[in-house]
Amino acid sequence: MISQSVSWWRVHEYVTECVGTLTDWPMAGTPAWCDLDDWDPRKLAAVLDAGQHHALRVETAQEARAQASKAISAAADWRGIAQELNQIREFRATRPWATRQAVNHA
Repeated sequence: MISQSVSWWRVHEYVTECVGTLTDWPMAGTPAWCDLDDWDPRKLAAVLDAGQHHALRVETAQEARAQASKAISAAADWRGIAQELNQIREFRATRPWATRQAVNHA
């Protein structure tokens, strides 16, 4: 299986190397970017820059999900809850008469 983990820093290093000495370009997709010649190095730099911003969003979202997962894991005694649910399920399976039934008073 291929890892889905995203490293913004590695993308940033690659983009920095590719854009070289360029320091200014319009945001990808803007009218100023569209007006650039397709072979203008600033046009490619803008696309690479947009890619690194996307990688940053993905990486920060991954980190947020990991932190949320840890918080949820620590929020309750999940093993105890699972054991209790299994005990209730086993109790009801062996005592069908103890299962609640809906009553229609019509």
